Amino acid sequence: MDKTATTDFPIAEVLANRHSPRAFDADAELTDEQIGSLLEAARWSASSSNSQPWRLYVARRGTELHRQVFDALASGNQAWAGDPACLIVNVAKMLTEDGSPEKWAVYDVGQAAAHLSVQATSMGLVTHQMGGFDKEAVRAALGLDESHTPWAVIAVGPEGDPSTLSEKLQEREKAPRTRKPLEEIAPDWR
Repeated sequence: MDKTATTDFPIAEVLANRHSPRAFDADAELTDEQIGSLLEAARWSASSSNSQPWRLYVARRGTELHRQVFDALASGNQAWAGDPACLIVNVAKMLTEDGSPEKWAVYDVGQAAAHLSVQATSMGLVTHQMGGFDKEAVRAALGLDESHTPWAVIAVGPEGDPSTLSEKLQEREKAPRTRKPLEEIAPDWR
């Protein structure tokens, strides 16, 4: 199924092809090199004052950490998120070494997630970022202190067959991709 974005202006092919399916190949695994490339892309993301406040925790399918992260997901996400090869928890370090607020941490951790998702697309993989999860349960599973906040769980792996999903999720998978018009998100750009 072609999910390439229909754009008003040309964009890089990797950006046009990036999408967030729920159908993942439940038998596929990712190699250390593949995961390393995803993490490397996030590592080289821009950050305020080069603070790099993100921490990425990889939970491979079949591990205890994966079970704990999966159990923390909202039920709507659990309906499909057991199939991806791994779940990557995107965490922001919210305090600097001297205990002051890391003011741009949330912005920076979002950029790292974006870089990871674009890298995945360039490698023929897909991602689906989720905010529907119990942050405290994930914090406990990862042994994080209060200065570290989980912001997203990113499902990663090869795309699967949408027919393996519930009928409701199949409809969502087949729906065309849409975005707000440029004039709404950038009203004065011309």
